Amino acid sequence: MNYKHITLTIGILLCALVSFGQDSIPNKKEIKRLTEADFVEGETYVVDTIIDGKNFFKKSINIKPQIDSIQNQKLKDHPLAAEIDEKWLEELYSNVLFDSIYESVTNLKYDPVDYPELTTDTLKARLKRLNARTPFNVEYNESLESVIKSYLKHRRHSMSRLMSLSHYYFPLFEESLDNNDIPLEVKYLAIVESALKPKARSRVGATGLWQFMYGTGKEYGLNVSSYVDERSDPIKSSKAASEYLARLYRIFGDWDLALAAYNSGPGNVSKAIRRSGGYKNYWNIRKHLPRETAGYLPAFLATMYIFEYAEEHGFKVQPPQYHYVETDTIHVKQMISLDQVSELVEVPIEELQFLNPSYKLDIIPYVKGEDYTLRLPREAIGRFVTNETEIYAHVTAEMNKREKPLPQLFDAKSKTTYRVRSGDYLGKVARKFGVRVSQLKQWNGLRSNNLKIGQRLTIYPRNPNTSSSNKVSSTKPKKVINTAGKSTYKVREGDSLWSISQKFPGISVQNIKEWNDISSNKLKIGMTLVVSK
Repeated sequence: MNYKHITLTIGILLCALVSFGQDSIPNKKEIKRLTEADFVEGETYVVDTIIDGKNFFKKSINIKPQIDSIQNQKLKDHPLAAEIDEKWLEELYSNVLFDSIYESVTNLKYDPVDYPELTTDTLKARLKRLNARTPFNVEYNESLESVIKSYLKHRRHSMSRLMSLSHYYFPLFEESLDNNDIPLEVKYLAIVESALKPKARSRVGATGLWQFMYGTGKEYGLNVSSYVDERSDPIKSSKAASEYLARLYRIFGDWDLALAAYNSGPGNVSKAIRRSGGYKNYWNIRKHLPRETAGYLPAFLATMYIFEYAEEHGFKVQPPQYHYVETDTIHVKQMISLDQVSELVEVPIEELQFLNPSYKLDIIPYVKGEDYTLRLPREAIGRFVTNETEIYAHVTAEMNKREKPLPQLFDAKSKTTYRVRSGDYLGKVARKFGVRVSQLKQWNGLRSNNLKIGQRLTIYPRNPNTSSSNKVSSTKPKKVINTAGKSTYKVREGDSLWSISQKFPGISVQNIKEWNDISSNKLKIGMTLVVSK
């Protein structure tokens, strides 16, 4: 008897059911016919159904011999499903800066680095001064010198970007650390952990600025739901990290070992102490720690040194887009999306996503007993609170429309296609057509905010007669602003009132609005703004 060893569509079907749910499988009846209706007497085949690389069952059944032809065909994936998988992976691992830091810590090398701008004697003197004002052991050794010089030589641009971001995050870190009597230098730990990306996610599932695993996060009050991941909340996760670090210090009595335990767990540190013969100095037990943790403290100390001596090394730091003290929070009174807030309060969606990173779907839920807040720039707080009743009424009206079928929501005749250009991003395209970012994502099956030049987007504009290339001319007379004897600024691509105000110390967004007779936050490239009295 002839036995032929094959893998059937059944295996693929079961895998799909496990991964995506039965409702997501198209043409279920057709798949059933291929796997059952084609079974006829004739020859016997041994069928292995494989799930996750393991034998799930083995059974002898009768199948048409013609099914052999599948072995000679080039099997193709479903193009839409493949595209979704690719976009999802891009969303998970799109932060090159975070990934590069994670890789550099894991594979840290200690070979001598040629960097004549920093002599060994100068480094020794600076480390001695740094060691005197911190409880961490910052004494000179050749391995630390190698890491510092390597970062200065090869990671200069990354460090400059992180210094800019740190102006927003460090004040809230320091407040939490100080409340728990933790050295303020621990703020540099978040750079090594996440590259200051609140939504950073490691390959093992650790998430947020402080890289909490799910279980540890729950232990310290960081809840995760379909809408919210509090491990990505800068304030709540910083509080949890401070409490965890304080607990580790009480166990080890040494901040170097506390940081090592934070990264790899207290058990790995205690095992390294045993294997070293009882040493407690980090540098003496380092070779007995997991590879990533072995590079963890050197990366932390190198980052601390570079930040503390940034001026001496000529770093030019861009002013931050935000300062933490220039933002404030509002307790939401009903479910609301960041899209809706962006439209009604005139704050770009990208800014709202930056300020509210813990909301996984860009939706702030309202749950009785939970503390969910919306963080806004201070100048937008007043607009929201003053018009709170109208805002929630508008949101309620929109929620009531959700159950309508697609043909009532979108007219196929109004559909247009837009080709992504250089400098485009979802918020910009959405504003161009008067739609929302969430709508653009829904219409185009987008999982992340990333766009590619040349990518085509399907859009249903609010006004079908208006396209991005045809602007309706305004009949209102052009406002004339007297610029004589005043400083001016010409609006460039990507500018906002906020970013422009940051270029001129002491100038607020409201100043620019008043001096230029502007009522909204919308700017046109090329327009001239008065930026002084």
